[in-house]
Amino acid sequence: MLAIVSGVLATALPATISGLDEMRTAMAARYLAGTITSARFDAAQRSACVALRFEPVGSDHTFAAYTDGNGNGVRTADIADGTDPPLRTAERLAVRFTDVRFALAAGVPDLDGNRETADTDGVRIGTPKILTMSPDGTATSGTLYLRGRRSQYAVRVLGATGRTRVFRFHGGTGAWLLR
Repeated sequence: MLAIVSGVLATALPATISGLDEMRTAMAARYLAGTITSARFDAAQRSACVALRFEPVGSDHTFAAYTDGNGNGVRTADIADGTDPPLRTAERLAVRFTDVRFALAAGVPDLDGNRETADTDGVRIGTPKILTMSPDGTATSGTLYLRGRRSQYAVRVLGATGRTRVFRFHGGTGAWLLR
């Protein structure tokens, strides 16, 4: 009897762990997409640009929302001198979603199908790593890649509309699927 129970546990445990990882990573992607949408609505409500700034911390990133304080967009220098004030404190996804971080797994193509890049940085929104939403509904274009232990997701921001799309990488087919 003990052998049967041990066999069932040995078979079920990896599937359960993989399912939890998938669920956590999917929830993190949806949370991030919701945060971006919230910033988009904040920009319209305030009639001022609102941005999420991503800062590297080790092999991950923190992010915080800022509002444009002087009408020239959210800029790194204006954040540093306090002209563009924070709307919320900085946060890390891994605090809310265990083992999820901003990264693109090695060997996984990006959403554009590029397999040749060695860049595993999950924040692909330009050099200053500031994702800006403007009051007219437009945004910085870019993609944010989220990696769990075994799962890979992407949140793509469409610049012309400011809308977000969530994708999941299916390892079996090697394709990104719209979620």
